[in-house]
Amino acid sequence: MTATRTADAPVTIFGPDFPFAFDDWITHPQGLGELPPERLGSEVAIVGAGMAGMVAAYELMKLGLKPVVYEASRMGGRLRSQPFEGGQGVVAELGGMRFPASSTAFFHYVNRLGLQTRPFPNPLTPAAGCTVIDLEGQTHWARHLADLPPLFAEVAEAWASALEDGAGFSGLQQALRERDVPRLKALWDRLVPLWDDRTFYDFVAQSPAFAALSFRHREVFGQVGFGTGGWDSDFPNSMLEILRVVLTACDENQHLIVGGAQQVPVGLWHHAPAAHELRHWPAGTTLASLHQGAPRHGVTAIARAPDGQLALTDTWGNTRHYPAALTTCQSWLLTTQIAVEETLFSQKHWMALDRTRYMQSSKTFVMVDRPFWNDLKANGWPTLGMTLTDRLTRGTYLFDNGPDKPGVICLSYAWMGDALKMLPHDTQKRVQLALSALQKIYPDVDIAGHIVGDPISVSWEADPHFLGAFKGALPGHYRYNQRMYSHFMQDAFPAAERGIFIAGDDVSWTPAWVEGAVQTSLNAVWGIVRHLGGRCHTANPGPGEVFQQIGPMALPE
Repeated sequence: MTATRTADAPVTIFGPDFPFAFDDWITHPQGLGELPPERLGSEVAIVGAGMAGMVAAYELMKLGLKPVVYEASRMGGRLRSQPFEGGQGVVAELGGMRFPASSTAFFHYVNRLGLQTRPFPNPLTPAAGCTVIDLEGQTHWARHLADLPPLFAEVAEAWASALEDGAGFSGLQQALRERDVPRLKALWDRLVPLWDDRTFYDFVAQSPAFAALSFRHREVFGQVGFGTGGWDSDFPNSMLEILRVVLTACDENQHLIVGGAQQVPVGLWHHAPAAHELRHWPAGTTLASLHQGAPRHGVTAIARAPDGQLALTDTWGNTRHYPAALTTCQSWLLTTQIAVEETLFSQKHWMALDRTRYMQSSKTFVMVDRPFWNDLKANGWPTLGMTLTDRLTRGTYLFDNGPDKPGVICLSYAWMGDALKMLPHDTQKRVQLALSALQKIYPDVDIAGHIVGDPISVSWEADPHFLGAFKGALPGHYRYNQRMYSHFMQDAFPAAERGIFIAGDDVSWTPAWVEGAVQTSLNAVWGIVRHLGGRCHTANPGPGEVFQQIGPMALPE
């Protein structure tokens, strides 16, 4: 099932809840499986053209099915790269913008498309150049942690100690590196009942390392954190969710996709697999060619048809029947945007889908005439740095596309309450508020004088097709997540609930990270193939073949 890994192997998103080697599965020369001859060319429905939908459609096409993709908004989902008008291909990354190297299944598709990546300018990384931390009116410039006052190092050390003392972090991560499935499962499953009911903040505040320090240390950890920035917006979340993020290195060694992350799902739409990978279709077949160029419009209803198939109705009132369907939209849309027949899911699954809790997020971008922040001041520091602050902007990121191209500043990247403060305002007002906050940090820098073109902003909670940025599981939500994640295992379901599948990062154990969308999509591919009478090659068993042995533990109801 998985290749042997050494003790110094890189960290990947391998479990820990379901330690299945998705990266090995999708690269195996035997492929993901085969279908009965009579099923070849059959249509299956894919609701949503984001990363989960596109991966499923692409892999099902290779297996010989005809995916029919529905999209209510725009292709790419929350991988949304919006070009600036006249910006020579310069984009604002409104959704996913930083992708950890541990996302090995996702990067399989990035590499297949031949896309270029480079390190993301996170705080205190070489890609950022320098980092500016502004808290309570005091500003610190740094290239390394050692450049900051001792308090910041104390916070970093306390966080590392809290993880080790409270969760046995190094042992867990070593088992993950080595892909030692029995050991990883034993260590992780011991933690699940201990930490499911506790918040992230409780873990931090009650840890001996932080308890020995001042409240100010916890406050700084919340405001600026380490790796990707502040953690306070996640303080109410389940500690299990945060532990997964750091255990699988989602918060470090991150990369951006040059030209925009939306190129990945859109690229899969246009990509022709190698002829030997296609089980039914002629060489050169693409998802675009199977659709005559465009997805079908959004789905408004899903029901069980009299013939036993799934009936999907689109915005224009057209109804088509399919033997299987995959929904990759955010789960709330199954009750607010799509009229889904209630009997298609059990009441336990409806409870899980409806209890999903989405986090708010806002971003505000401007294009500037050049990366002027690289200009050095008399003291040798750049004009601007990647900025973390307790002010309205919270996180400000600088994107250098080269000295001969316009640059991009993400003036503000904010979450939860800070994002809601921006919600009533139009883009121009958001830019003004952000510039006013940054002026207090950089009083001698005329950022506005460099802005060209129209600014771009987003509030994901205001988008009717998303209703939030991504899931943030609360304490006690493990059972809901386990139900959703395990839904692709349908052999024990009554007939009325079979054939409809769910995928997406909000179904996964790592919401907000695209690898979760890819992995749950691949689970659904396995489920659809099995539902249609297909199977995996014995040399390359799929997730369903090993799920009973290494699947996520079930807590008592």
